[in-house]
Amino acid sequence: MSTALETEEQQALRAAVAALGKRYGRDYMTSVVRDGAHPRELWAEAAKLGYLGANLPEEYGGGGGGIVELSIVLEELGAAGSPLLMMIVSPAICGTVIARFGTDLQKQQWLPGLADGTLTMAFGITEPDAGSNSHRITTTARRDGDDWLLTGRKVFVSGVDIADATLIVGRTEDTRTGRLKPCLFIVPRDAPGFQRSQIDMELQAPEKQFELVLDDVRLPAEALVGGGDDAGLLQLFAGLNPERIMTAAFALGMGRYALGRAVEYARTRQVWKEPIGSHQAIAHPLAQAHIELELARLMMQKAARLYDEGDDIGAGEAANMAKYAAAEACVKAVDQAVHTLGGNGLTREYGIASLITAARVARIAPVSREMILNYVSHQSLGLPKSY
Repeated sequence: MSTALETEEQQALRAAVAALGKRYGRDYMTSVVRDGAHPRELWAEAAKLGYLGANLPEEYGGGGGGIVELSIVLEELGAAGSPLLMMIVSPAICGTVIARFGTDLQKQQWLPGLADGTLTMAFGITEPDAGSNSHRITTTARRDGDDWLLTGRKVFVSGVDIADATLIVGRTEDTRTGRLKPCLFIVPRDAPGFQRSQIDMELQAPEKQFELVLDDVRLPAEALVGGGDDAGLLQLFAGLNPERIMTAAFALGMGRYALGRAVEYARTRQVWKEPIGSHQAIAHPLAQAHIELELARLMMQKAARLYDEGDDIGAGEAANMAKYAAAEACVKAVDQAVHTLGGNGLTREYGIASLITAARVARIAPVSREMILNYVSHQSLGLPKSY
């Protein structure tokens, strides 16, 4: 794997995180899932080493880097078989939004804990009847004196059971135009009227998925991220672009892990005179999978760099493309790994079969590949909308 596009510090970070991931690995994550637990030990150690807050400001205990550094951490943990899904949510989405738009009080209250792993935050945007159409979000906030009252429903919210708060995307009336506009609220886990129920998933992952009901949840004025009239689309996209970039990193790590297992198997498995990896029917698809993963990483690196440089428009296009490319490359790598191992690819011993389901997550979440194709056809190619 070429890392020439990265600085010496970034290459050192990649090597250090790879070493940490290797110490835990797939067996650790499998045992965590089997026990219905959370990867607390890995989370705590990654936090202690400064990896979880790599993108957060140094003045609040972070690493002072950007999404470039954070994506390296997640990719390498995934490549070792032990990805931390909540890295996408807590430091990447919520940490970024609060660092960029939060009030001084919000930054002081949340960023140090998000950086050192002692605080975790979930993110709720998807709704049962809205899906990928954020314009149909019906969770609304209305004023009640100095307080806010938040009402609505959310689905597929990761890690609410371990999160100290959830960053909820709602809508409120713009005092200047009277129209509804997006707004983000920090909702503590024990807020009255804030209910959660776990969604029964086929997916084998330590992070649980939840449906949320917000029934007139009363929040103080300072729960609104940023406060005042500056809340809106900018804040929302400040979180969504890192989410797409980090999902790409998640997919790349998973694809690399599966490919690594397949290559190791093909190199040593002998049925005839030579190892099966000497046969082009086995070797070429694995080589293609490697190429596609490398290409996807290039786009992810471009997206992360544009984002860190403050080019939100350019980063939006590249982040969507990176997420799309990485998801497709991941699915192909996992599928090819399973086929390379044959029957062994479906056994629990080799631990690849469960990735067949997990790999599809990157195609579906946080936005489907079809919606990304819509974005590219409209935004990049200038084609008319059908909706």
